[in-house]
Amino acid sequence: MTNPKDLKTIGLTHFSFHANESLFRINAGVPVVEALSHASDLLHISKLLASDAAMVRDTDRHAWASHYLQDMSKAIIDDVMKVLAAPCNNHA
Repeated sequence: MTNPKDLKTIGLTHFSFHANESLFRINAGVPVVEALSHASDLLHISKLLASDAAMVRDTDRHAWASHYLQDMSKAIIDDVMKVLAAPCNNHA
């Protein structure tokens, strides 16, 4: 198996769809370890915003911000999973 430190995103994952077209995609060439670290940070902030939205009135903006952060995080993780699932990275 390829050393995880050598793996990079492939940039095939699109996100934030409107009218069946994506506005954004993950960039290719980002080290997988850095991409996952960034996804973790986004999910942490998303969790805090969701908690605020659940506890405080008139915090719709927190819920929407959390939604978009989750969308970005999922795209990062999905792109990394495509890299990890690639046949060239699954040698025993």
